[in-house]
Amino acid sequence: MGTILVKNYAPMPFDKSEILRYAQAKGKSPELDLIIDECIGEVSDKLVYKVCYGEFDISVDKPNIDFGFMNVTSCDLSKNLKDCKKAVVFGATVGIELDRLILRYGRISPVKALIFQAIGAERIEALADAFNNEIKEKYVTVPRFSAGYGDFSVYKQTDIFNTLDCGRKIGLTLNDSMMMSPTKSVTAIIGIKGERDNL
Repeated sequence: MGTILVKNYAPMPFDKSEILRYAQAKGKSPELDLIIDECIGEVSDKLVYKVCYGEFDISVDKPNIDFGFMNVTSCDLSKNLKDCKKAVVFGATVGIELDRLILRYGRISPVKALIFQAIGAERIEALADAFNNEIKEKYVTVPRFSAGYGDFSVYKQTDIFNTLDCGRKIGLTLNDSMMMSPTKSVTAIIGIKGERDNL
């Protein structure tokens, strides 16, 4: 079993075009731009950027993948990992404050609640991308893949959470319905083909 590590990231720049995309906004407007700026200003110093992760030897025999800590039967995941002998499994979160703001503004400003939802989606993707890019600096990888994608059962989240110790490491928990708290969080698997220096 691999060692589970924790990494904290500094805040990264907000991508307003991505926030607009996640909000499904049809075009930009000065009013909407102002609301986005207000929401960013309200939340920016309340966010955390935390990742816990481990590196594991894997064995792929389509459709089965053995991670050591769990066995998965998934045609989609085994296809993604077919040339890999190792994988990084990680959990990431930007914290609970966005959930609190979404709940509060859901009662008083549905537009702001929607923008906070979009900011949350943009933030967790930015964090996952930042971590993914660091792994790519050392390894040749395949695209990350999460439980719930394709035929990779979302119920494998239990094994991932238990192995990474997400609750203790980064404050990320999972309920019986496989919903994560904080909601602006993600877990994923990054398949490793080899080290860059060796290819």
